[in-house]
Amino acid sequence: MSSLGSLRVSVILSTYNQPRWLEKALWGYACQTHTDFELLVADDGSGPETAAVIDAFRATSALHLVHVWHEDRGFRKTEILNRAIITSRGEYLIFSDGDCIPRNDFVETHVRLARPRHYLAGTLVRLPREVSERITRDDILSGRFAESEWLGTQGFRVGRGVTKLARRPWLNVLSDVLSNVPRTFDGGNASTWKQGIVAVNGFDHEMTYGLEDRSLGARLTHLGYRPRRVRNRAVALHLDHERPYATREGIRRNEEILARIQRNREVRVRVGLDQMATVMAAEAGAAARRMP
Repeated sequence: MSSLGSLRVSVILSTYNQPRWLEKALWGYACQTHTDFELLVADDGSGPETAAVIDAFRATSALHLVHVWHEDRGFRKTEILNRAIITSRGEYLIFSDGDCIPRNDFVETHVRLARPRHYLAGTLVRLPREVSERITRDDILSGRFAESEWLGTQGFRVGRGVTKLARRPWLNVLSDVLSNVPRTFDGGNASTWKQGIVAVNGFDHEMTYGLEDRSLGARLTHLGYRPRRVRNRAVALHLDHERPYATREGIRRNEEILARIQRNREVRVRVGLDQMATVMAAEAGAAARRMP
């Protein structure tokens, strides 16, 4: 069982040109019950507005924020995630996105439920655009943004998500135990040990949008890691937005890659963390040579 006080934790958020949504997500991390973590924003080439949001939080909050950025050359989420993993100092990594607001016990729940050679498989409560727009800083800091009653007043029909939002430990545990939803590694709400991710060579640079996170979970499973369902205990709310980078061709190709991984019970990524480490070392060397 994990010790909240001793486990080194890194939270990694992916983002791309959604500064308003990222700001709401950061407010969520600013009021976590478990505060001993670093927060890395894995930025897939956003413009200066995103950097401004991060700089403002550095100046006004106690968050230990690290901005990991690379040039915008199309959808390269797997590459920026690997950069963030290499940069991270934690032994336990929690993954989410910059368009997801965590409930105040999100980090604590992931850390408390961490087990050796397991990964935690969560999900998201997906909000419609109008509710996403209405959520304010005060809604987040007060915690009401994650209450089914308040969401109902905003016009959101919670439906099946009511068990996720209920703060009733016995119900949340029972719902996870009885659920027949597959336990998959979904990047908006998942966590595992850094050593496991290093062992599979991280995220797959060959993959574009769609299933790139689940392929990591499949490789961890082939490594011997077991998934643990936390859908009704680790709570985060997803803010709606457009996905211009999602293409049928890309998703179909990723489906073929995931099918190959599962069919061959593949463990290591062909191009991933090791290759990114080589790139980063070369960049660091070039930067050092440019210094006077």
